[in-house]
Amino acid sequence: MSAPTPSEHPKSDPVSNAEKNPDSWTTGDEKMTGAQASYLKTLCEEAGQPEKYDNELSKAEASKMIDALQEQTGRGK
Repeated sequence: MSAPTPSEHPKSDPVSNAEKNPDSWTTGDEKMTGAQASYLKTLCEEAGQPEKYDNELSKAEASKMIDALQEQTGRGK
């Protein structure tokens, strides 16, 4: 089985592995990005749990927490 070939317009036709589990990210253990930090802080506040915000999370940890908080706040819909 071979991987699909991306088209000339990848955003209109993403390849099947475009979304990976954060545990599989090669850079997942790096510190979260500024965008992740900002969005995560907003989500924690919207969820009424500002104490859950941790500035030291990795990219993978932040992604998982964002997913959970989006579900909780309804932003993931």
